[in-house]
Amino acid sequence: MSTATPDGAATPGRAPSDPPAATPARKKKGVLGTRPWLAAVFLLPALALLGALVVYPIGYSVYRSFFDASGDGFIGLDNYQEMFSDDATKTAIKNNIIWLILAPTVSTALGLIFAVLTERIRWATAFKLIVFMPMAISMLAAGIIFRLVYEQDPDKGVANALWVSVHDSFTEPPPFPGAHPRPDAGLTASPGGAYTTEATAKAGSPASIPLVAAKRDDISGARTAARAEPEAGKVTGTVWFDFTRGGLGERGVIDKGEKAMADLRIEAVKDGKVVAETTTAADGTYRLPAAAEGAQLRLPAWNFSEPYNGVDWLGPSFVTPAIIGSYVWIWAGFAMVLIAAGLAGVPRELMEAARMDGASEWQVFRRITVPLLAPVLSVVVVTLMINVMKIFDLVYIIAPGPSQDDANVLALQLFQSSFGTDVNQGLGSAIAVLLLLLVLPVMFFNIRRIRRESHR
Repeated sequence: MSTATPDGAATPGRAPSDPPAATPARKKKGVLGTRPWLAAVFLLPALALLGALVVYPIGYSVYRSFFDASGDGFIGLDNYQEMFSDDATKTAIKNNIIWLILAPTVSTALGLIFAVLTERIRWATAFKLIVFMPMAISMLAAGIIFRLVYEQDPDKGVANALWVSVHDSFTEPPPFPGAHPRPDAGLTASPGGAYTTEATAKAGSPASIPLVAAKRDDISGARTAARAEPEAGKVTGTVWFDFTRGGLGERGVIDKGEKAMADLRIEAVKDGKVVAETTTAADGTYRLPAAAEGAQLRLPAWNFSEPYNGVDWLGPSFVTPAIIGSYVWIWAGFAMVLIAAGLAGVPRELMEAARMDGASEWQVFRRITVPLLAPVLSVVVVTLMINVMKIFDLVYIIAPGPSQDDANVLALQLFQSSFGTDVNQGLGSAIAVLLLLLVLPVMFFNIRRIRRESHR
């Protein structure tokens, strides 16, 4: 068929009503711009590793949880029933809830505070480096560090050294812990640890009180004991360390070179009431007013009580909060870095406008900074929650043997059930399944959040 040109000549071609000529079809390309099978070849090694290291262990753990300790007998849900009836597992679940509430919250809060404060100091980079540095330390090393930090002895543990220093700044320590009188010294021991003279005091007649068994460090720097002089209308006497090297001294007598016991509290007691009190001088002597005449002299139990030894950080009551403190020390830097990165993207114009409108710094922080950082804060909290659910090494290293049951968590209970003294890998697999089920909701929430942000 031909068509006419403007000058009337006919030219071959298609009619106006003919459909357009079809273009040759192009082959569809895959995600990588090539054939789909080639993309599958590249993904196959990663999928194989994922299946071998993740999918298969999960599937086998679920399967193994339905069998007994030997793995030969099918017992159904008995392992799950035993798990929820076991006191150790109940303690582990309770502690995991405590971890889940405290650790992410405190770490994120400190990270937020640090991130905001670093914008207002000159040495912000150095501060961030110091706070983030614990992230470079392995959990094993951090556990060993904090096992030493929480040592009960104040001479070894940093935490108790600081705590005892603060305590002793406000409370006077006892002068002679563990000291006591000779059996024949004429003093009677009270149930609370105090010592009371059998005879009553007389004015003008010195009443000496010999003590023994004082610690060498408490006596080494003491002055030589002095004999108290009688004073009219006053009760006087001496308290001293009745011991002479070589055993040459005489009992109940202040011998040459015997040490004074200073700063001891002495009370005059009549009918159960304290009528007068004093403290021994540096040479061991003391003076009581005339009101003490006819009273019994009492050395309160405080004089001989053990010095304050700090807090038992790794005891049953404080072991879990103490370990959470070590976790916060490590992960607060992680939270700070992420929040600081988010804070760098916050529009400064909003903050300046709020300040121009008269908002205080607290109002700017609460009404502008925190809401704008909400996506970043949720990332930090969710990440730490997933991490906390699997906590194991810090608890295993820091908690001592007597307190490990009180600090127990699910991951540690899983390890003890599967590889401890009473090996039952069926029960351990059930605990592993429970731990997976507890982590899954947090993971799904995190995945949904990532998808929502990717579609914005």
